[in-house]
Amino acid sequence: MSATLAEVLARFGPRHLAAHGLSAAQAKAWRAIATCRTPALGGQQLACDACGTTQWRWHSCRSRHCPRCQKQAADAWRRARLAELLAVPYAHLVFTLPHELNALARQHPRWVYETLFACTAATLNEFAANPRWLGGRASFTLVLHTWTQDLRLHLHAHALMACGALDADGRWIAPRRAERFLFPVHALSRVFAGKFRAALRSAEHDGALRNDPLPTAGERQRRLQRLTEKNWVVYAKTPLAGPAAVLDYLARYTHRTAIGHERIVAARADGVRLRVRGDGGSKKTVRIEGAEFVGRFLQHVLPAGFKRIRHYGLLAPAHKTRCLAQARAALAMPAPNPIAQDSAAAFMRRVAHLEIERCPRCHGRWRPVAHAVPLRTTLWPRAGRPRTAAQPQAP
Repeated sequence: MSATLAEVLARFGPRHLAAHGLSAAQAKAWRAIATCRTPALGGQQLACDACGTTQWRWHSCRSRHCPRCQKQAADAWRRARLAELLAVPYAHLVFTLPHELNALARQHPRWVYETLFACTAATLNEFAANPRWLGGRASFTLVLHTWTQDLRLHLHAHALMACGALDADGRWIAPRRAERFLFPVHALSRVFAGKFRAALRSAEHDGALRNDPLPTAGERQRRLQRLTEKNWVVYAKTPLAGPAAVLDYLARYTHRTAIGHERIVAARADGVRLRVRGDGGSKKTVRIEGAEFVGRFLQHVLPAGFKRIRHYGLLAPAHKTRCLAQARAALAMPAPNPIAQDSAAAFMRRVAHLEIERCPRCHGRWRPVAHAVPLRTTLWPRAGRPRTAAQPQAP
C-alpha cells in the first residue's frame, strides 16, 4: 500500500525525534507537510449548484519541501520564464561536490551551499569572458540539489546555460568550436575545484567554520589533501534546442523535492519502500528503516530564506530587462508580446481552474457554502533537542 510523506512522518517521526533534534527550518517544513491540505490549515466547503454534492477543500501549505505543492509552483515558474529564453541552444551542466564535504555541509549547510553557488557561477562567468571560448557575458540559471535517489547527501548544482554570450559591443558571440559546445568539462572541473578549495582555506583561516566536524588542524589539513587529490566532477548533458524543450527540461529540476509521493511504494512496520532508478535507468525498490528515512529526508531541508534557484549574467535581476533586450536585438529576435504572454497565462489559469471548479458527478459548478479557519494549536514537532514525548493527536 502506497503512502504519502506526511503519513511516513507521522508513523516514524517520533522514533527519529527520540534520538535527534530539529532545526527551526526542519520543524517548520515538517509541520507544513504534516498539515498540508488538512483541516489544520483551514479551507472551504463547496456545494455543487446542480446535484447538491458537497466537499471540503483544504488549503495547501506551499512549502518548497512539500511534494504536493511543488507541481503547481513549477508550472507557474515555467510560465514566468517564457520571455527570458533566447533563440539559441542551451547546455545543461552539473557541478558536484565531493562526498568528503558532506559532514561539513551537515554542520554548516548555508556556507557550503553559498560557496557551491559562488564557485560555480564564478567558473562559468570566467570561461564565458575568456575570448578563447566566448568573450562576453553569459546567461545561465543555477539550481541546487542535495540528494540521491535514496535520499543520501549528494551536493550538486544544475546549470542551464545559453550557448553563447553578449560582448561589450552588444554583439552575440556564438561558441567557438561548435554551435552546441560551450567549455571542456575537465578544465571546468579543475577551475571549479580550485575555487572551492581556496574558499575553504580562507574560511578556515578566518574562523568562519567554528563548528567544523573535524576539530583539529591536522584533520582539516588531511581533508584538504583528499580534496586536492580527488577528481572533482563537472558533467555536461546533451544540449537542448527550442524554448519548449528548455522550459520543460528546466522545470523538472527547479521545483523537484527530495522525494515525491509517486516514489513511496509503501510504509510498513519494517520501514519505507522506495522506488529508485538503478543502473541503466531501470527501476528498482529499496527498503529504508523508517526513522532512518525521516533523518535522510530532513537533511535536505534548506536553511531558512536560502534561495535554491538563482540567475546570473544576462539574467541577473539588477539588469535583466536591459541585457535581455540587447541580446534579443543582437539575435534579431522579436520583442516579447505582452498581450500574447498575458493571453497564454490567462488560458493556462482557465484550464487549471476548470479542472477543479466542476463537479465530477454532473459537471455542475462548485459554490462555496462554508469556511473553516486554520487551527493554530498544532505546534508539533518543535525545534530543539531530542525529545521522547509521545506524538500528540493529529488535528
